[in-house]
Amino acid sequence: MREREYLKQRYTAITSLIGGVLVTSGILMLTPLAIVLTRPDEAIHLWAFILPALIQIFAGIFLKKRFNSSETETLTIQEGGVVVLISWLIVILFTTWPFMSITRLSFAQALFEAISGWTTTGLSVVNVVDAAPIILLWRSIIQLAGGAGWAIIMMSTLAGPTGMAVSDAEGRSEQIAPHVRQSARLVLLIYICYATVGVLAYWLAGMSTFDAINHSFAAVSTGGFSTRAESIGYWNSTIIEAITLPLMVLGNLSFVTAWYFWRGKFSVAAKNGEVRLMAVLMPLAILGVFIFTSRTIYPELEKSVRVAIFETVSALTTTGFSTVSYNNWNSSGMFMLIVLMLIGGGTCSTAGGIKQFRIYLLWKTIIWEVQRMIMPKNAVTNCAIWEGEQCSSLTDTKVRQIAAFVFMYMLAFTAGVLLLCSHGYGLQNSMFEFASSLGTVGLSIGITSPDMPAAVLYAQALAMFLGRLEFIIVFISIIRLTKDIRAMKNRR
Repeated sequence: MREREYLKQRYTAITSLIGGVLVTSGILMLTPLAIVLTRPDEAIHLWAFILPALIQIFAGIFLKKRFNSSETETLTIQEGGVVVLISWLIVILFTTWPFMSITRLSFAQALFEAISGWTTTGLSVVNVVDAAPIILLWRSIIQLAGGAGWAIIMMSTLAGPTGMAVSDAEGRSEQIAPHVRQSARLVLLIYICYATVGVLAYWLAGMSTFDAINHSFAAVSTGGFSTRAESIGYWNSTIIEAITLPLMVLGNLSFVTAWYFWRGKFSVAAKNGEVRLMAVLMPLAILGVFIFTSRTIYPELEKSVRVAIFETVSALTTTGFSTVSYNNWNSSGMFMLIVLMLIGGGTCSTAGGIKQFRIYLLWKTIIWEVQRMIMPKNAVTNCAIWEGEQCSSLTDTKVRQIAAFVFMYMLAFTAGVLLLCSHGYGLQNSMFEFASSLGTVGLSIGITSPDMPAAVLYAQALAMFLGRLEFIIVFISIIRLTKDIRAMKNRR
């Protein structure tokens, strides 16, 4: 009986938080309606947004009032994971509404598009040539919201320490301020500034205001949705590519590292392992793509250099913008992009993938193990790593956690590739497309389309969801939710 009361208390707090998320999501769903001010003909699509937005707002208010909990209630990471898991699923389902109503996508296609947006992947089944402008804007808005830390931003509207568990559960355990609300506000400030500067820069470079807004949102969030079928390649502009590159890199940086840069602590940021890895990996990858691929395909030196730089940075930061088609790329170039997409971006950033910090730690582990083997048996070594301004030791527990995650990630990648191959797609194309899905990248060889089998769409959507929220947290949250439901049933 006591356990049942305890669970009731915990799930009262969880339900109240979910209600807050629904209210915020409903308000966010009204933001695309601003387009009517400049495009009055888009007014015919208003109810496709107003109706689901009002349902979320009223449902959220009801849950907040019905399950009002104490502001001092502290959630565990597992409970925070339950909030994130349920919130994401509900919000994603509501996000499918405009896609089905306006674009006439099937449920599988609309679900795929919604998950691709919220997870900042950028793979799309929407025909951007014929799509309504309000739909294109909505896709960019959900990428910006998803990339800037959905759980952190949603919890910034709530008092108390509960938000910390939620942000931990979303794979964002680092904070740039002691309190999650303050952290969320700083993250919002950083990314609003990035997006604003991006919009202005794109506009000055010759983009229309509408294109500038959409591409700035997608670049900062490392999302990759574009208003053009050719993506950034539509403009074939060195200036626009030069504007996009720093936006992608900034979105790739962890919130904490970005905050150090903002405060002028460049030496602290430079000690970060993922910054060091990126500083070495990115030039080497650019050089490799240039020598083995772009130089042989594009005769003009300027074009080949631009392609090598842009496609490499887009793949590593998991942004998904492109300037060229990959249909004529050789296996060397495809392999390098696949590896970069698997590695992914920074921890606690808008990017996906295994994450650069994990790769950095695994590489350092190999070096330290080799050193241990050649040192005397009684020698004492300290495997020091920098995390922000603190120097900590790399423990065996942390190495096991990273190894388990990487194994799980590669297992999911293998299963996904096998599924695509079983539907008739080639091995190389399957590896490229599923690496893009799982890493929430958005680059495509052309497999992802409205004509894809529903099973493949669902598989890629699941990959994007797991890749964005981190596998272990999703699994732990599902297990916790299942156990709690059973416990409640058994004690009735």
